[in-house]
Amino acid sequence: MTAPTKPNPSSPSADALHGPVIDWFEENARDLPWRRAAAGPWGVMVSEFMLQQTPVSRVLPVYEQWLARWPRPADLAKESPGEAVRAWGRLGYPRRALRLHGAAVAIAERHGGDVPTEHAQLLALPGIGEYTAAAVASFAYGQRHAVLDTNVRRVFARAVTGVQYPPNATTAAERKLARALLPEDEHTASRWAAASMELGALICTAKNESCVRCPIAAQCAWRLAGKPEHEGPPRRGQTYAGTDRQVRGRLLAVLRDAVGPVPQAALDRVWNEPVQRARALDGLVADGLVEPLPGRLYRLPLS
Repeated sequence: MTAPTKPNPSSPSADALHGPVIDWFEENARDLPWRRAAAGPWGVMVSEFMLQQTPVSRVLPVYEQWLARWPRPADLAKESPGEAVRAWGRLGYPRRALRLHGAAVAIAERHGGDVPTEHAQLLALPGIGEYTAAAVASFAYGQRHAVLDTNVRRVFARAVTGVQYPPNATTAAERKLARALLPEDEHTASRWAAASMELGALICTAKNESCVRCPIAAQCAWRLAGKPEHEGPPRRGQTYAGTDRQVRGRLLAVLRDAVGPVPQAALDRVWNEPVQRARALDGLVADGLVEPLPGRLYRLPLS
């Protein structure tokens, strides 16, 4: 049975949610560097790439180093893609580094080095999807867009739809609900986007939610229904040990730490299972994260 995505009959109205959640956010929002005015649109964009599937605690040190080295898109665009992968370190999902580098090159070439202000222009940048375009437009430029990440989807599922978790993948019904909940005023809408995301990150968490501290607990359809157990498809867990992702990470670690090209023999030592190791290396090459050279040598990409 798929979890319903239409509002529960006992759902609170949009107006009843906006004020309490935004007021809570004003009092409780974390002081994160990408929320400061000094971060600018580029700092917001970098944070959005880094925060995908990665917790804030792991992102913070890499983010600070990244912005210190490449304070503007043009600074990153001048570097090789391999340097972006190297600086990405152990954040995981390193294709994000390539995509961010590609976006920086496009910004430098098409927009004079400034992150574009229009949602359509953001969406046209390589490596940027609907979520990132909406997030940058909202958080960097204060525009009115529905910003649907995992945290926001969980808040809406519980408070409005009355179910414990949203579907595994974002649905058209969720997007429609997010648009219906969006405040009409542009400034209020951008604060709502940030506030509902923070509520999901700090209070309405996937496990051990803190309803006693939630500003909309008295109106939450899921809580009022007695917190029924999730009835949809099993929620996907993320495994890492023994996966191709782990092998790819170990191979990239060797290449990141190397001064020059790395021989095949050095890569062979990072994982004992040859078939899986070869598959992981082939995948890195296919994704553009690793460049093969003559003589069974490998390096991070230069172009």
